[in-house]
Amino acid sequence: MYMYCIKTLIDEDFNLKSIPMDNPRIRLGARGIVLNDKNEIAILNKINKNEYKLIGGGIEDNEEPEQAFKREVLEESGCEIEIAKCLGTIEELKSQDNFKQTSFVYVGKVINDTKKLHLTNKEQEEGSKLLWMKLDQAIEAIKDSEKKLIASKYESVYHTKFIVRRDYEILKYYKNKYEK
Repeated sequence: MYMYCIKTLIDEDFNLKSIPMDNPRIRLGARGIVLNDKNEIAILNKINKNEYKLIGGGIEDNEEPEQAFKREVLEESGCEIEIAKCLGTIEELKSQDNFKQTSFVYVGKVINDTKKLHLTNKEQEEGSKLLWMKLDQAIEAIKDSEKKLIASKYESVYHTKFIVRRDYEILKYYKNKYEK
């Protein structure tokens, strides 16, 4: 089944030169836009890194992308959702890390907010906090954070820049296609 690719991010998007990748590590992810009943978007703010990002993460073995997105949303936002649409995929080619990630991108609507987050130790140590923002506010917060990122013991600024830019591109695509 063909899925539209929203964007492929490469080192040149960050004024770096791509280097040849040799048998890169591959990761599949599921992420996207989670909307509450006020049409606000769930944003994970990793305070200790100055990072703002969308909800999502890696797909586990034998997990379908839709299941992974629902699981990640429950863990990172405490919300149960129904998936409203699939926006496509987005790719990150991090040649400096010999790493390729393809994420399936969804829009989900909250059907139940348990108000209980299940954050990983990494997310807790990075100061993760759930915020709800209007679309334009979320776009600005994510865009602005790219210039202010701080490395953590888990991720370099290089790696985090891809995450932030990826989520900015997802929101920009969503706004241009669905919010006119």
